[in-house]
Amino acid sequence: MISRIIGVVTSIIAERPGAQEIQVRSTEENSLRSALNLTDLTGELLVGDTVVLNTVAVELKLGTGGLDYVVSVTPNRLPNTPPKGHILKLRYTPLQIPVLAVEAPESPYHEAIAQFQSLQELPVICMELHSQLPAVCAGIRWAEQVHNLSRPLKIVYIMTDASALSLPLSRIVPVLKSQNLLSATITIGQAYGGDYEAINLYSGMAFAKEVLNADVIITGQGPGNAGTQTPLGFSGIDQGVSVNAVASLGGTPVLVPRISFAEKRHHHHGMSLHTITILRQVVRARVWVPIPRLPIEQLVRICTMMDELDMSSEIQTTIIDTEQSISELEKLSPYLSTMGRGLKEETPFFLAGAAAGILAVQLSELYLA
Repeated sequence: MISRIIGVVTSIIAERPGAQEIQVRSTEENSLRSALNLTDLTGELLVGDTVVLNTVAVELKLGTGGLDYVVSVTPNRLPNTPPKGHILKLRYTPLQIPVLAVEAPESPYHEAIAQFQSLQELPVICMELHSQLPAVCAGIRWAEQVHNLSRPLKIVYIMTDASALSLPLSRIVPVLKSQNLLSATITIGQAYGGDYEAINLYSGMAFAKEVLNADVIITGQGPGNAGTQTPLGFSGIDQGVSVNAVASLGGTPVLVPRISFAEKRHHHHGMSLHTITILRQVVRARVWVPIPRLPIEQLVRICTMMDELDMSSEIQTTIIDTEQSISELEKLSPYLSTMGRGLKEETPFFLAGAAAGILAVQLSELYLA
Protein backbone atom coordinates (compact mmCIF):
# COMPACT_ATOMS: atom_id res chain seq x y z
CA MET A 1 0.00 0.00 0.00
CA ILE A 2 1.61 3.22 -1.18
CA SER A 3 -0.78 6.11 -0.65
CA ARG A 4 -0.21 9.53 -2.11
CA ILE A 5 -2.10 12.80 -1.70
CA ILE A 6 -1.50 16.11 -3.48
CA GLY A 7 -1.86 19.31 -1.48
CA VAL A 8 -0.74 22.89 -0.97
CA VAL A 9 1.44 24.09 1.93
CA THR A 10 -0.62 26.42 4.11
CA SER A 11 1.82 27.05 6.95
CA ILE A 12 5.24 26.13 8.29
CA ILE A 13 4.77 25.20 11.95
CA ALA A 14 8.38 24.58 13.00
CA GLU A 15 11.83 24.25 11.49
CA ARG A 16 15.06 22.59 12.58
CA PRO A 17 18.17 21.59 10.65
CA GLY A 18 17.09 19.20 7.92
CA ALA A 19 13.35 19.27 8.64
CA GLN A 20 10.24 21.42 8.36
CA GLU A 21 6.98 20.62 10.14
CA ILE A 22 4.19 21.90 7.94
CA GLN A 23 0.45 21.94 7.38
CA VAL A 24 -0.92 20.99 3.99
CA ARG A 25 -4.41 21.39 2.57
CA SER A 26 -5.32 18.34 0.52
CA THR A 27 -6.67 19.25 -2.91
CA GLU A 28 -8.72 16.04 -2.99
CA GLU A 29 -10.32 16.15 0.46
CA ASN A 30 -9.96 19.89 1.21
CA SER A 31 -8.69 18.91 4.68
CA LEU A 32 -5.64 20.06 6.64
CA ARG A 33 -2.92 17.49 7.26
CA SER A 34 0.27 17.63 9.31
CA ALA A 35 3.39 16.66 7.43
CA LEU A 36 7.17 16.58 7.67
CA ASN A 37 9.49 17.80 4.96
CA LEU A 38 13.04 16.43 5.00
CA THR A 39 14.95 19.19 3.26
CA ASP A 40 17.99 17.10 2.26
CA LEU A 41 15.65 15.00 0.12
CA THR A 42 13.13 17.50 -1.21
CA GLY A 43 14.50 21.00 -0.59
CA GLU A 44 13.04 23.78 1.53
CA LEU A 45 9.34 24.60 1.23
CA LEU A 46 7.47 27.86 1.13
CA VAL A 47 3.79 28.52 1.82
CA GLY A 48 1.89 28.00 -1.41
CA ASP A 49 4.09 25.19 -2.74
CA THR A 50 2.38 22.13 -4.19
CA VAL A 51 3.51 18.87 -2.59
CA VAL A 52 2.94 15.16 -2.94
CA LEU A 53 2.57 13.45 0.45
CA ASN A 54 3.17 9.84 1.46
CA THR A 55 0.28 9.17 3.86
CA VAL A 56 0.93 5.53 4.79
CA ALA A 57 2.09 6.22 8.39
CA VAL A 58 -1.13 8.06 9.21
CA GLU A 59 -3.30 5.44 7.54
CA LEU A 60 -1.60 2.72 9.57
CA LYS A 61 -2.08 4.82 12.74
CA LEU A 62 1.60 4.66 13.68
CA GLY A 63 2.85 6.44 16.80
CA THR A 64 6.34 7.88 16.43
CA GLY A 65 6.70 9.11 12.88
CA GLY A 66 2.94 8.99 12.39
CA LEU A 67 2.94 11.94 10.02
CA ASP A 68 2.58 12.47 6.31
CA TYR A 69 5.93 12.86 4.55
CA VAL A 70 6.70 15.10 1.60
CA VAL A 71 7.74 13.06 -1.44
CA SER A 72 8.10 15.82 -4.04
CA VAL A 73 7.66 19.60 -4.32
CA THR A 74 6.68 22.05 -7.04
CA PRO A 75 8.69 24.16 -7.63
CA ASN A 76 11.86 22.18 -6.99
CA ARG A 77 14.37 24.20 -4.93
CA LEU A 78 17.02 21.55 -4.39
CA PRO A 79 20.36 23.20 -5.20
CA ASN A 80 22.23 21.74 -8.16
CA THR A 81 25.56 21.40 -6.37
CA PRO A 82 28.36 18.88 -6.85
CA PRO A 83 28.11 15.83 -4.56
CA LYS A 84 30.12 16.01 -1.32
CA GLY A 85 31.27 12.42 -1.70
CA HIS A 86 30.67 9.21 -3.63
CA ILE A 87 28.99 7.09 -0.94
CA LEU A 88 25.20 6.87 -1.23
CA LYS A 89 22.71 6.74 1.63
CA LEU A 90 19.16 5.42 1.06
CA ARG A 91 21.08 3.44 -1.54
CA TYR A 92 19.40 2.39 -4.77
CA THR A 93 16.10 4.05 -4.01
CA PRO A 94 14.64 7.06 -5.84
CA LEU A 95 15.70 9.25 -2.89
CA GLN A 96 19.35 8.13 -2.69
CA ILE A 97 21.70 10.94 -1.69
CA PRO A 98 25.49 11.20 -1.95
CA VAL A 99 27.37 11.94 1.27
CA LEU A 100 30.95 12.44 2.34
CA ALA A 101 31.52 9.30 4.40
CA VAL A 102 34.26 9.81 6.97
CA GLU A 103 36.02 6.63 5.85
CA ALA A 104 36.03 7.42 2.13
CA PRO A 105 39.30 8.09 0.25
CA GLU A 106 38.17 11.65 -0.48
CA SER A 107 37.56 12.31 3.24
CA PRO A 108 40.16 14.25 5.24
CA TYR A 109 39.64 11.64 7.98
CA HIS A 110 40.42 8.62 5.79
CA GLU A 111 43.94 8.08 7.09
CA ALA A 112 43.00 8.46 10.75
CA ILE A 113 40.34 5.77 10.43
CA ALA A 114 42.69 3.55 8.42
CA GLN A 115 45.16 3.69 11.32
CA PHE A 116 42.57 2.95 14.04
CA GLN A 117 43.51 0.12 16.40
CA SER A 118 41.23 0.07 19.45
CA LEU A 119 38.62 1.96 21.47
CA GLN A 120 40.98 1.45 24.43
CA GLU A 121 38.19 0.74 26.96
CA LEU A 122 36.25 3.88 25.98
CA PRO A 123 32.77 3.70 27.55
CA VAL A 124 30.03 3.25 24.93
CA ILE A 125 26.42 3.45 26.08
CA CYS A 126 24.10 1.24 24.03
CA MET A 127 20.40 2.21 24.02
CA GLU A 128 17.33 0.37 22.79
CA LEU A 129 15.13 3.44 22.35
CA HIS A 130 15.76 6.96 21.08
CA SER A 131 13.71 8.32 23.99
CA GLN A 132 16.47 7.18 26.36
CA LEU A 133 18.96 9.61 24.80
CA PRO A 134 18.15 12.80 26.78
CA ALA A 135 18.19 10.91 30.09
CA VAL A 136 21.58 9.38 29.29
CA CYS A 137 23.01 12.81 28.43
CA ALA A 138 21.53 14.36 31.58
CA GLY A 139 23.07 11.60 33.71
CA ILE A 140 26.49 12.26 32.21
CA ARG A 141 26.34 16.00 32.82
CA TRP A 142 25.07 15.53 36.40
CA ALA A 143 27.87 13.08 37.22
CA GLU A 144 30.46 15.47 35.78
CA GLN A 145 29.39 18.12 38.27
CA VAL A 146 29.25 15.73 41.23
CA HIS A 147 32.72 14.38 40.51
CA ASN A 148 34.20 17.81 39.71
CA LEU A 149 35.77 16.73 36.44
CA SER A 150 38.31 19.15 35.01
CA ARG A 151 36.23 19.69 31.85
CA PRO A 152 32.93 18.58 30.32
CA LEU A 153 33.11 15.20 28.63
CA LYS A 154 32.79 15.12 24.87
CA ILE A 155 29.64 13.11 24.10
CA VAL A 156 29.10 11.71 20.61
CA TYR A 157 25.81 10.11 19.53
CA ILE A 158 25.86 7.47 16.78
CA MET A 159 22.40 6.89 15.29
CA THR A 160 22.03 3.46 13.70
CA ASP A 161 19.75 2.60 10.80
CA ALA A 162 17.53 0.14 12.71
CA SER A 163 14.58 2.54 12.81
CA ALA A 164 14.16 6.09 11.45
CA LEU A 165 16.73 6.74 8.75
CA SER A 166 16.64 10.53 8.94
CA LEU A 167 18.23 12.10 12.02
CA PRO A 168 16.34 15.40 11.39
CA LEU A 169 13.17 13.52 12.37
CA SER A 170 14.42 13.76 15.96
CA ARG A 171 13.15 16.77 17.88
CA ILE A 172 15.40 16.09 20.87
CA VAL A 173 18.83 16.02 19.17
CA PRO A 174 18.83 19.76 18.27
CA VAL A 175 17.81 20.56 21.86
CA LEU A 176 20.61 18.45 23.33
CA LYS A 177 23.16 20.06 21.03
CA SER A 178 21.95 23.58 21.81
CA GLN A 179 22.31 22.88 25.54
CA ASN A 180 25.79 21.36 25.12
CA LEU A 181 24.53 17.94 26.15
CA LEU A 182 25.76 16.48 22.87
CA SER A 183 28.98 17.38 21.10
CA ALA A 184 28.39 15.72 17.73
CA THR A 185 26.25 13.19 15.89
CA ILE A 186 27.17 10.46 13.42
CA THR A 187 24.66 8.61 11.23
CA ILE A 188 25.67 5.14 10.07
CA GLY A 189 24.54 2.61 7.50
CA GLN A 190 21.57 3.91 5.53
CA ALA A 191 20.77 6.52 8.20
CA TYR A 192 21.71 10.07 7.25
CA GLY A 193 21.63 13.64 8.50
CA GLY A 194 24.19 13.58 11.30
CA ASP A 195 27.06 16.02 11.63
CA TYR A 196 29.13 13.21 10.10
CA GLU A 197 28.26 10.20 7.95
CA ALA A 198 29.78 6.74 8.36
CA ILE A 199 29.27 3.46 6.55
CA ASN A 200 28.86 1.25 9.62
CA LEU A 201 28.95 1.23 13.41
CA TYR A 202 32.55 0.02 13.64
CA SER A 203 34.00 2.79 11.50
CA GLY A 204 31.64 5.29 13.11
CA MET A 205 33.03 4.44 16.55
CA ALA A 206 36.59 4.54 15.21
CA PHE A 207 35.93 8.05 13.89
CA ALA A 208 34.37 9.18 17.18
CA LYS A 209 37.43 7.96 19.05
CA GLU A 210 40.27 8.93 16.71
CA VAL A 211 39.00 12.17 15.17
CA LEU A 212 36.33 13.58 17.48
CA ASN A 213 38.19 12.53 20.64
CA ALA A 214 34.97 11.34 22.26
CA ASP A 215 35.04 10.70 26.00
CA VAL A 216 31.72 8.84 25.83
CA ILE A 217 29.92 7.39 22.81
CA ILE A 218 26.18 6.73 22.79
CA THR A 219 24.69 4.36 20.20
CA GLY A 220 21.08 3.59 19.39
CA GLN A 221 18.37 3.62 16.80
CA GLY A 222 16.57 6.80 15.83
CA PRO A 223 12.94 7.63 16.61
CA GLY A 224 10.47 4.80 16.25
CA ASN A 225 10.73 1.15 17.26
CA ALA A 226 9.32 -1.65 15.12
CA GLY A 227 7.85 -4.53 17.09
CA THR A 228 5.94 -7.71 16.30
CA GLN A 229 5.07 -9.27 19.68
CA THR A 230 7.68 -11.96 19.04
CA PRO A 231 10.81 -12.38 21.17
CA LEU A 232 13.27 -11.51 18.40
CA GLY A 233 11.17 -9.40 16.05
CA PHE A 234 11.89 -5.85 17.19
CA SER A 235 14.24 -3.24 15.81
CA GLY A 236 15.68 -2.42 19.24
CA ILE A 237 17.51 -5.77 19.20
CA ASP A 238 20.10 -3.58 17.49
CA GLN A 239 21.15 -2.69 21.07
CA GLY A 240 22.68 -6.13 21.59
CA VAL A 241 24.44 -5.99 18.23
CA SER A 242 26.00 -2.69 19.33
CA VAL A 243 27.20 -4.20 22.62
CA ASN A 244 29.03 -6.94 20.74
CA ALA A 245 30.53 -4.45 18.29
CA VAL A 246 31.82 -2.23 21.10
CA ALA A 247 33.47 -5.15 22.86
CA SER A 248 35.03 -6.44 19.65
CA LEU A 249 36.79 -3.07 19.19
CA GLY A 250 38.09 -2.99 22.76
CA GLY A 251 35.50 -0.62 24.18
CA THR A 252 33.53 -0.86 27.43
CA PRO A 253 29.84 -1.42 26.62
CA VAL A 254 27.15 -0.11 28.97
CA LEU A 255 23.62 -1.36 28.24
CA VAL A 256 20.64 0.85 29.16
CA PRO A 257 17.93 -1.44 30.57
CA ARG A 258 14.34 -0.69 29.59
CA ILE A 259 12.44 -0.37 32.87
CA SER A 260 8.84 0.72 33.37
CA PHE A 261 6.18 0.36 36.05
CA ALA A 262 3.62 2.49 34.18
CA GLU A 263 3.55 0.18 31.18
CA LYS A 264 0.32 -1.85 30.95
CA ARG A 265 1.73 -4.43 28.53
CA HIS A 266 2.94 -7.37 30.62
CA HIS A 267 6.10 -7.97 28.56
CA HIS A 268 7.31 -4.41 29.19
CA HIS A 269 6.34 -4.16 32.88
CA GLY A 270 9.30 -4.10 35.24
CA MET A 271 12.31 -5.13 33.16
CA SER A 272 11.21 -5.24 29.54
CA LEU A 273 11.25 -8.57 27.73
CA HIS A 274 13.29 -6.73 25.08
CA THR A 275 16.12 -6.14 27.55
CA ILE A 276 15.90 -9.71 28.81
CA THR A 277 15.99 -11.11 25.26
CA ILE A 278 18.97 -8.97 24.33
CA LEU A 279 20.94 -10.01 27.41
CA ARG A 280 20.03 -13.66 27.17
CA GLN A 281 20.18 -14.33 23.43
CA VAL A 282 22.10 -11.55 21.68
CA VAL A 283 24.87 -10.19 23.90
CA ARG A 284 28.04 -12.28 23.68
CA ALA A 285 30.44 -9.97 25.47
CA ARG A 286 31.21 -8.53 28.87
CA VAL A 287 28.74 -5.68 29.48
CA TRP A 288 27.73 -3.36 32.30
CA VAL A 289 24.01 -3.14 33.12
CA PRO A 290 23.34 -0.24 35.53
CA ILE A 291 20.15 -0.39 37.60
CA PRO A 292 18.87 2.84 39.18
CA ARG A 293 18.24 2.72 42.94
CA LEU A 294 14.44 2.66 42.78
CA PRO A 295 11.88 2.34 45.61
CA ILE A 296 12.49 -0.97 47.36
CA GLU A 297 9.52 -2.85 45.86
CA GLN A 298 10.48 -1.88 42.33
CA LEU A 299 14.17 -2.57 42.90
CA VAL A 300 13.42 -6.04 44.30
CA ARG A 301 11.27 -6.77 41.24
CA ILE A 302 14.03 -5.76 38.83
CA CYS A 303 16.75 -7.63 40.73
CA THR A 304 14.56 -10.74 40.91
CA MET A 305 13.97 -10.62 37.16
CA MET A 306 17.70 -10.27 36.58
CA ASP A 307 18.45 -13.20 38.92
CA GLU A 308 15.94 -15.39 37.08
CA LEU A 309 17.80 -14.82 33.82
CA ASP A 310 20.56 -17.20 34.88
CA MET A 311 22.95 -15.07 32.86
CA SER A 312 26.67 -15.57 32.52
CA SER A 313 29.13 -13.72 34.70
CA GLU A 314 29.85 -11.51 31.69
CA ILE A 315 26.70 -9.52 32.56
CA GLN A 316 27.80 -7.10 35.28
CA THR A 317 24.91 -5.44 37.09
CA THR A 318 25.45 -2.53 39.43
CA ILE A 319 23.06 -0.36 41.44
CA ILE A 320 23.49 3.36 40.72
CA ASP A 321 22.25 6.14 43.00
CA THR A 322 20.23 8.36 40.69
CA GLU A 323 17.90 10.21 43.06
CA GLN A 324 19.84 13.47 42.92
CA SER A 325 20.03 13.36 39.12
CA ILE A 326 16.29 14.04 38.96
CA SER A 327 17.07 17.76 39.04
CA GLU A 328 19.03 17.42 35.79
CA LEU A 329 16.25 15.36 34.22
CA GLU A 330 13.66 17.95 35.19
CA LYS A 331 15.48 20.56 33.10
CA LEU A 332 14.67 18.39 30.07
CA SER A 333 11.18 17.46 31.25
CA PRO A 334 9.36 18.95 28.21
CA TYR A 335 11.40 16.66 25.97
CA LEU A 336 11.17 13.46 28.02
CA SER A 337 8.54 11.17 26.58
CA THR A 338 8.18 7.44 26.04
CA MET A 339 4.97 5.88 24.74
CA GLY A 340 3.31 9.26 25.34
CA ARG A 341 4.28 9.33 29.03
CA GLY A 342 6.64 11.85 30.61
CA LEU A 343 9.07 11.99 33.52
CA LYS A 344 6.40 11.94 36.23
CA GLU A 345 4.73 8.77 34.94
CA GLU A 346 7.91 7.03 33.76
CA THR A 347 10.49 8.04 36.36
CA PRO A 348 12.17 4.56 36.47
CA PHE A 349 12.51 4.53 32.68
CA PHE A 350 14.38 7.83 32.59
CA LEU A 351 16.40 7.09 35.73
CA ALA A 352 17.68 3.95 33.99
CA GLY A 353 19.02 6.16 31.22
CA ALA A 354 20.57 8.54 33.74
CA ALA A 355 22.16 5.58 35.55
CA ALA A 356 23.91 4.54 32.34
CA GLY A 357 25.23 8.07 31.90
CA ILE A 358 26.49 8.21 35.49
CA LEU A 359 28.23 4.84 35.17
CA ALA A 360 29.87 5.89 31.89
CA VAL A 361 31.38 8.92 33.64
CA GLN A 362 32.76 6.64 36.38
CA LEU A 363 34.29 4.45 33.67
CA SER A 364 35.74 7.36 31.70
CA GLU A 365 39.44 8.05 31.41
CA LEU A 366 39.03 11.58 32.79
CA TYR A 367 37.33 10.27 35.95
CA LEU A 368 39.86 7.49 36.46
CA ALA A 369 42.88 9.74 35.87
